[in-house]
Amino acid sequence: MTGKNVTLRLLDKADREILKLPRAVKGAIYDFQHKFKTNPDAAGLRLKQLQGHDKLFSARVNDDYRALLLRLADDDWLIVSVKHRKDVYAHLDRLAYSVNRVTGGIEYVDLQVVQEQVLAPHQAGPQPSPAPAAPVPLFARWTEQQLTDLGVAPSLVPVIAALTTEDQLLGLVEHAPQLTGEVLLALYDGKAYDDVLDQVTAPVSASEPVDADDFRAAAERPATIVTTTDDALREALEGEDFGRWKVFLHPTQAKLVSRDYSGPARVGGGPGTGKTIVALHRVKHLVERLPAGRTKPILLTTFNKNLSADLRSRLLALGGEELLSRVEISHVDQLALRTVREAEPGNRKRLIDEPQAVREWRSLLDELGEDSWEAEFLHDEWTQVILGQAVASRADYFRARRAGRGRTVTRAERADIWQLTERFAQRLDRLGVQTWDQVAERAAQLESERARRIQALGRQREEAGGLENIHVADGSGGWLRYRYRHIVVDEAQDLRPAHWKMLRAMTAADRNDLFLVGDTHQRIYKNQVTLGSLGINIRGRSSKLSLSYRTTRQILRSALNVLGDEHYDDLDGSSENLAGYRSVLSGAVPELHQLADWEAEREAIAALIRSWGEVPHEQIAIAVPTNQMASEAAYALAVHGIRAVEIGPEGPPGDSGVHIGTMFRFKGLEYQRVIIAGVRDGLVPRAEVQRLGTTDPARFRREMQRARSLLFVATTRARDSLDIFWHGQPSPFLQELLQARPGPTR
Repeated sequence: MTGKNVTLRLLDKADREILKLPRAVKGAIYDFQHKFKTNPDAAGLRLKQLQGHDKLFSARVNDDYRALLLRLADDDWLIVSVKHRKDVYAHLDRLAYSVNRVTGGIEYVDLQVVQEQVLAPHQAGPQPSPAPAAPVPLFARWTEQQLTDLGVAPSLVPVIAALTTEDQLLGLVEHAPQLTGEVLLALYDGKAYDDVLDQVTAPVSASEPVDADDFRAAAERPATIVTTTDDALREALEGEDFGRWKVFLHPTQAKLVSRDYSGPARVGGGPGTGKTIVALHRVKHLVERLPAGRTKPILLTTFNKNLSADLRSRLLALGGEELLSRVEISHVDQLALRTVREAEPGNRKRLIDEPQAVREWRSLLDELGEDSWEAEFLHDEWTQVILGQAVASRADYFRARRAGRGRTVTRAERADIWQLTERFAQRLDRLGVQTWDQVAERAAQLESERARRIQALGRQREEAGGLENIHVADGSGGWLRYRYRHIVVDEAQDLRPAHWKMLRAMTAADRNDLFLVGDTHQRIYKNQVTLGSLGINIRGRSSKLSLSYRTTRQILRSALNVLGDEHYDDLDGSSENLAGYRSVLSGAVPELHQLADWEAEREAIAALIRSWGEVPHEQIAIAVPTNQMASEAAYALAVHGIRAVEIGPEGPPGDSGVHIGTMFRFKGLEYQRVIIAGVRDGLVPRAEVQRLGTTDPARFRREMQRARSLLFVATTRARDSLDIFWHGQPSPFLQELLQARPGPTR
C-alpha cells in the first residue's frame, strides 16, 4: 500500500489527549502523520493489528508512544488515541469502538481509562462503619433501551448504571462520545425524556438508515467529528480549545454549514452556541463552490465596526488570504454609506449617532417651546415609522402602520409629528449632518431601484431571445448586475429594517442567497423586524443551535434566570425560545455581592481581582451600566495597582489590562472571568424606563426587554466565573437569582 492516496483522519477528543502529551511527542506526531500518509507499511512505523480486534491497529510514533488507528478502508485510517506503549497492550479487551445506530457516527471509548479515572477514585479508600445506605444511581429511572435510543454509546451503559455522584458524571463526560455526554447532562438537569429526544438527539440523528458495519460511510457523516487535511491536523495538534473551531464542528453545525437552501435561511441559538463559527464556515463552504475568478461575490456583514474586524481576522485564520480574496467584509452601516456616496458623490455630510440625534431633537423642542412630546419618542417615531417605512409625504404618514409602537396618536397628532419631523430634517441639513438611519434608508432606496432595473433588463433580455441591450449599463459604466451572489449576516437581530431592504436588493432571489445568524434574546437595539414583510422569506428554513461552547452550565442557568418569562420574536413574526439551550462545561456557581455603596463595590472588585492571582488581566472584564461608572472603576483599580483599559466604540484596545466598559461594549466578546457591577434598581433598568410603566406601557415592555437582553449578554460573556455586584436595592432582574441562593455574600 503506497501512501499517495492514503487518508489519515483525527477523531475529535483524540486531539485533546494529544495536547496533554510532552512537546517532543507532539513533534513526533507531526512526523508520524506525514510518514504514515506516505507509506503506512514502512518498517519504522511497525503497523500491526491489535489482538482481538478486526479494525484497530497500532503504529509507532516514537520509541515510547503508539498511535491507535481504526482502519476504515484499505487506504483510509482514523487516529482515535495516542498512548504510551506500556498502556497499549495491557487492556485490549477494554477498547470499544462502534458506529452509533442513531447518529451513524464513529465512537471510540477506552473503558479502562473510564474505570480508572471516573469510577475507581470514588470507590477507593476505607469504608466507614457502619456502612451507609447504598446511594441511588443517577440514571436508574431509564432503561438501557431508552438510553441507547437517545444515542448513548452502548459500551458505556454499564458504567452509566454505576454513576452515583455529579463528580462521576462530569468525569465520564470528559471521556465519553459527545452525544452521550450531552444526553446524560440533559437528563441529569431534569429535562423530560421526550425533550431530550427532540432537542438533543433528533438534530444529530442520521437522515438515512445506518449500517453499523460500514465504518467508511460513518466517517463521512457529520456525527463523526474528524479532521483530515495536513493543515487542519496541525491546527488541531497545535491549537488550544479556543482555536478548535477552525477544525472541529459539532454535527448540527456541520449540517447547517453544508446544507443547500432553496432561499434565505436563518440560524438561531443562545450565546456561545457557535452561530458566528457556522457563519464563517458557511462563507468558506460557499467560496469553495465559486467558479474561478478574482471578484468578491460573497458579502460577510454584521452590525458594527469592531465585530466586522473580528470576522475578518477569524476568516483569515480559517482560510488565509486565498479565502479573504473572494469575500467582501464590511459592517452594514459602512456598506450603506459606501452605497450612498457611490451614487451621490457630493454627499459629504457628517454622521451623528443616536444619542447625538436625540440631543438635536431636544434642542429643536426647546427652541420651539414644544413640551407635548418627548425627544426619545419623536426620534423613535421618525426612525422606525417614517424612515423605516420610507414614508415620503404627510398623507402617507397618516396611512402608515404603527404596530408595536405603543402610544396611540390621533390624526391631529400625526399632523403635528409630521411637521416636527420635517423641521428636524431641515435642522440636520443646515448643520450638515445626517444620521445612520437616514443613510440606511437612502441606501435601501438606491439598491431597490437598482434591483428593479436589473429585473427589467432581465425581462427585456427574455423578450429579445437572450440578447443583451448594450445601452443599458450601471452608473459606473459596467454591466448592470447584482452586487453579490451570496450574503452572510452575523448578529442579524440588531440590523434595521432598511438594512434588510438594502441587503435583499443586493443579491438575486435564488438558492443560498441570504444566510443569517443571530439571537433575538441578545437584541440590544430597537430594530425589531419581520423579515417576511421585507421580502426575506425564511419560513421552513430556520434552524437552532443549542449547545453552548463558551460558558458553564452554572453560569448558563443564572443567565436564563435573568431573562425571566419575557417573550422574544424569531425575526419573522413568531416567538422564539431557548428550549434545549445547554452546556457540557461545568464550573463554580456565579457569586452575588451586595455592598453598602458604589465606592465599596469598587474596593471589593479590586480585592477580588487581586485574589485571582495568575489570571491574565486581559481575560478579566468588568461591565457596568454607564460610561462614568466605567471611568470610576478604572480609576479605583489604578489606585490598587491594577491596570485597566476602557473599551471604546472600536472595541478593546490593544494594551493589556482588565477590560472595563458599559454592557453595550461587550457584545461579541468573551473572557475567562466576568464581573458585572452596579446592577442596582434604577440603573438596571434605568429609572426613566421604569417611569414609562404608567405613561406608555407598550414602550415600557420593549425597553424592559432590551434591558434584560443587555444584562443577559453581559452574563454570557463569561467562560469560567461570573460575579455580580450591586449596592442599595438589587435590580429586579436579579430576583430569581436571589431566590435561588441562601443569600448574597457580603
